[in-house]
Amino acid sequence: MTDKPQPAVGTVCFKGEDVLLIRRGTKPLAGDWSIPGGRIEFGERAEAAALRELMEETGVHARLVGIVDVVDAIFTSRTTGAVARHYVLFDYAAVWMSGDPVAGDDADHAEWIPPDRLAALPIWDETRRIIAAAREMVSKSAS
Repeated sequence: MTDKPQPAVGTVCFKGEDVLLIRRGTKPLAGDWSIPGGRIEFGERAEAAALRELMEETGVHARLVGIVDVVDAIFTSRTTGAVARHYVLFDYAAVWMSGDPVAGDDADHAEWIPPDRLAALPIWDETRRIIAAAREMVSKSAS
């Protein structure tokens, strides 16, 4: 644990209408569905981290379209209520280029999720907002 916010990235990758999601395999978010992502390494550019994390967690290569938003993910302890982790997430929109999803790194599952199935998955509300905004960004970039 650290007492400083940690810079991290997320990549909302689309293949047609489907979005690539992972199910986390490690604590503290084990079992939760999310977009692929993770910490930015020292000396690494955020864009490079977004593509690296996408590849490490899913085996997928993509082209970044742009940054969607910057989000604070602040997690508190269930027992004390104190802040346990604080990530500053730089979330990017991307379009699939190659590769089939295979869970890697700290993901235990990776899969293309169609829009109708997305609504039924347990996902953080902020992630839903980011996916919707990324979908709009990708759609505009294609026109």
